[in-house]
Amino acid sequence: MEDVCEGKEFSFPAEEEKVLRFWTQIDAFKTQLKRTEHFPEYIFYDGPPFATGLPHYGHILAGTIKDIVTRYQTMTGHHVTRRFGWDCHGLPVENEIDRKLNIKRRDQVLAMGIGNYNEECRSIVTRYVEEWEKVITRSGRWIDFGDDYKTMDLPFMESVWWVFAQLFDKGLVYKGFKVMPYSTGCKTPLSNFEAGENYKLVPDPEIMVTFPVIGDEDGAAFVAWTTTPWTLPSNLALCVNASFVYVKVRNKKDGRVYVVAESRLSALPNGADSFEVLEKFCGASLVGKKYEPLFDYFEDFSSVAFRVVADGYVTDDSGTGIVHCAPAFGEDDYRVCLENKIIKKGEILVVAVDEDGLFTERITHFSGRYVKDADKDIIEAVKAKGRLVKSGSFMHNYPYCWRSDTPLIYRAVPSWFVRVEQLKEQLLKNLEDTKWVPHHVKTKRFHNWLANARDWAVSRSRFWGTPLPIWISDDGEEIVVMDSVEKLEKLSGVKVFDLHRHHIDQITIPSSRGHEFGVLRRVEDVFDCWFESGSMPYAYIHYPFENKELFEENFPGHFVAEGLDQTRGWFYTLMVLSTALFDKPAFRNLVCNGLVLAEDGKKMSKKLKNYPPPMDIIDEYGADAVRLYLINSPVVRAEPLRFKKEGVHGVVKDVFLPWYNAYRFLVQNVKRLETEICGPFVPIDLVTLQSSNVLDQWIHSATQSLVQSVRQMMDKYSLDTVVPYLLKFLDNLTNIYVRFNRKRLKGRTGKDDCHTALSTLYNVLLTSCKVMSPFTPFFTETLYQNLRKVCEGSEESIHYCSFPQEEGTRRERIEKSVVRMMQIIDLARNVRNNHELPLKTPLKEMIVVHPDAEFLDDITGKLKQYLLEELNVRSLVPCNDILKYATLKAEPNFSELRKRQGKSIGLVAAEVKKMSQQDILRFEKDKKFTIANDEEPLEQAHIKIVRVFKRPDGLKDTEVDAAGDGDVLVILDLRADESLKNEGVAREIVNRIQKLRKLSGLEPTDVVEVYFESLDEDESVSHQVVYSQEQYIRDSIGSPLLLSCLMPPHAVVIADEIFRDVAKMSYKISLPREALKFNEEAILALFSGDVKFASGLQTYLLSRDHSNLKSEFQDGDGKITVSCIEKLPAVTVVLGEHLHVTVGDYLLSKGRNWKI
Repeated sequence: MEDVCEGKEFSFPAEEEKVLRFWTQIDAFKTQLKRTEHFPEYIFYDGPPFATGLPHYGHILAGTIKDIVTRYQTMTGHHVTRRFGWDCHGLPVENEIDRKLNIKRRDQVLAMGIGNYNEECRSIVTRYVEEWEKVITRSGRWIDFGDDYKTMDLPFMESVWWVFAQLFDKGLVYKGFKVMPYSTGCKTPLSNFEAGENYKLVPDPEIMVTFPVIGDEDGAAFVAWTTTPWTLPSNLALCVNASFVYVKVRNKKDGRVYVVAESRLSALPNGADSFEVLEKFCGASLVGKKYEPLFDYFEDFSSVAFRVVADGYVTDDSGTGIVHCAPAFGEDDYRVCLENKIIKKGEILVVAVDEDGLFTERITHFSGRYVKDADKDIIEAVKAKGRLVKSGSFMHNYPYCWRSDTPLIYRAVPSWFVRVEQLKEQLLKNLEDTKWVPHHVKTKRFHNWLANARDWAVSRSRFWGTPLPIWISDDGEEIVVMDSVEKLEKLSGVKVFDLHRHHIDQITIPSSRGHEFGVLRRVEDVFDCWFESGSMPYAYIHYPFENKELFEENFPGHFVAEGLDQTRGWFYTLMVLSTALFDKPAFRNLVCNGLVLAEDGKKMSKKLKNYPPPMDIIDEYGADAVRLYLINSPVVRAEPLRFKKEGVHGVVKDVFLPWYNAYRFLVQNVKRLETEICGPFVPIDLVTLQSSNVLDQWIHSATQSLVQSVRQMMDKYSLDTVVPYLLKFLDNLTNIYVRFNRKRLKGRTGKDDCHTALSTLYNVLLTSCKVMSPFTPFFTETLYQNLRKVCEGSEESIHYCSFPQEEGTRRERIEKSVVRMMQIIDLARNVRNNHELPLKTPLKEMIVVHPDAEFLDDITGKLKQYLLEELNVRSLVPCNDILKYATLKAEPNFSELRKRQGKSIGLVAAEVKKMSQQDILRFEKDKKFTIANDEEPLEQAHIKIVRVFKRPDGLKDTEVDAAGDGDVLVILDLRADESLKNEGVAREIVNRIQKLRKLSGLEPTDVVEVYFESLDEDESVSHQVVYSQEQYIRDSIGSPLLLSCLMPPHAVVIADEIFRDVAKMSYKISLPREALKFNEEAILALFSGDVKFASGLQTYLLSRDHSNLKSEFQDGDGKITVSCIEKLPAVTVVLGEHLHVTVGDYLLSKGRNWKI
């Protein structure tokens, strides 16, 4: 393996760029597809975004989810085709062109020509394709941009025609009027889910208007309330609630008589006390009464209109209990007027507002005026007629067009509809056959949306879109729906190369009834672009014209993923069309993410600049960090995420750097071992790796648990649970395995044990990289490319590897015991912190209280050394007699009891609190507890057991203290012990040596000698400490601690530092490179006492590279011959006789230590 740099020098973004170049060099994605083409298909549908804007964090999030799932499915033996798609039609594109060309009205488009307009639209559709490819590729997502699909391509559009034709043939298509949210800015109706995209808090007028009752003896008038004065000129009826009580009242001041709902009398000016009640009657009795219209614009409707009708949609939570109905501008108004035969189905509805939101000529006084602008003048006209009871304004949330940002109106438009209401039962049934993550989005939000689904208006009176394939005769009697280009060519005799309006609008087909009936012409409308994207599972592969077998063997598709907003968008249209076509859902598994918001909780806005550009964050922290930040957040549970740059930085700091450091620690110690054994490191294969070390066994078992758990969670698409599990594993790897095994990994327990430990770490890193590769494709590739160098026959890329299989037996007992060991460590640290006792202060004894004998055996056996070293405690005492050190309390777990007990929860909770010590012990053993008169016993989930520390008699909390977590109780003896004082001082010295090494830039593999110089007047105190702790210090720093008086004059000091008043001692630590220690008498004897020759030999040996010289002595069995010095006789220098390669070796050879 190649050496690696320090973590602070490792640039994650720069390494990712290298990986991208590597993937390009080996054509990684296409190679992966080629290698898996014989595997079973896994069908993934990628929803098409618009390419008229740049990708944002929402796209990166959804793309990351899709990439993770499809990478995982590839690793588990599937062929996963991934083609990017583009939504090319519809309002977003037209709106861009309208702004560019300053188009305000529909007639301007007709004047410039539909062909010119559509070609303008086509020219901008792919404007940002290159930027999208750059961002998506840089984010680590593998998807095919070269073989993408576009909704404007003829094959796609032809399949959309086929879909519509199937629905038409099934009787699921009809033409009618529908009052819909209408954008006057874009001059088109919007779907209900589009209308909900952009609500604003705005002021609107509210007025009460009178409608005099014809023939009433008191001259009474109905009073209606409205917030849309512009609809009053189109009033055709008044609607009451048949079950309400209505009153006829006289104003005590002016004598005017009004009819309103009794419950709304207080809404009249000056309140109920200002009126005298003349009569009460039920709403049903008002039905059929005629009234005087406010305006005469619809005088031709007098025979059927201007009368009272009744319906349950009228409420008494606002207004007067009487609603004015303008059927062209209200969904309920239209329905009620239709049901009461004020208007007739099939007849042309008079809509007195045109496509631009202007009054038509019928409304003579306001003709050509924009409706919202006319509100004030209409109110004035009502006032002038003496019909205004009250006026004012109020603030409310009002829908605005999501594209043009103009207020929406409700307007009746002629449309072609799909009978969704007819499909409700099948839709809900098919929903049950799908898996959603999170589940509640399916059972609540989406289920409710389907249950309340209305017929879907699929046509739009626009220009740039897939034209409806409907040809109709002038008399409307003959309709032909095209299901293919071939059919159109056959019936028309015209060759078709493009299906857009300007290429086919002029195509006619002769009537099948004969020449005299003329020709059929295409209706002008185009499809709602949601219909196109809902047809994607068929259209992107040009089904049924191509890929028939591929589709029919793999439908429904396996997986889709988009944001929560698509429950009313793409998810909905996919489900409607697949149910209508095949009575099946379109997909089997769905992952729904929440919305990514700006840090302030608002929607991300380019105008407000309230979020950092995605590429800036990727360039600073890397794509893997962004991916992991997004995927390990509430947004994966369909909850909102406030995007914070600091959150991405936190992922680098808390996840990637520790992970990298564990990998770097492996590489450094492999390089060190290779130097020691003078050969390459070959890791022991997982199958044959047998280790008696408990942490080796634990991390191997934990790795198998990781493989098993991640596979299970990924198979369930539970990304919200899998990522925390992965991160916890990495945390355990770095903070438990590597940290607790440093001595073994550094070779201080022997080369064989070191090789076993390094092999274990190598295999764990390799396996975990494979498991993590779908989530962090760049970093795992970087690590893998170095790790694979010591593994023959490995794949060229980690993304060609299969997902790991479980190998070996899991040791659940060890896994559980290590978890509890960490609990003990955390609890003991808490006790220390509470008493301000740092870890460097040794303590005499720790007692661990737990009823599980196996666990106590583990922590006093295999795990004991780790606990004692980590907590700096001399003795560990197990205790399974809980009552010796604790009293037990039972507390009810109300959240679980509430599910079980309901109203009787209070009685049960009281019985739980009364449980005796013996009751609790029995409960812990049997895992259940039965309350009198309750047949079903309580289980572990229903009762929480709390262990309260019982301090031994005669001891204070400053002498003995404890901490527990409901499972383990840890007791520490905090009393000072002079015999332990030297250990604490030694820890301080070791700590400062290690910090000095780090400060001087030394790598763990860099070898230096360490010298100690006391600066105290009485040196014996510090010398006694260091002498008594010599073995601990040697084990900790990997070499003996030497007295400064032993440092050779030729030693090269890399760093030194003076420490004062540390544990009441002052001293200097020096770190020189290893230096030769000469036996000057023996060297002089080599040359028969010739001082000049002896000095020349020493000078020569000091000029040599120290590590090379050491290797030569090793190769020569401790001897080298020096014959290259001019005028000096050849001599044989013997290691240990004439010199030692280090001062430490010299002392060891003499059996000498600090007593010198």
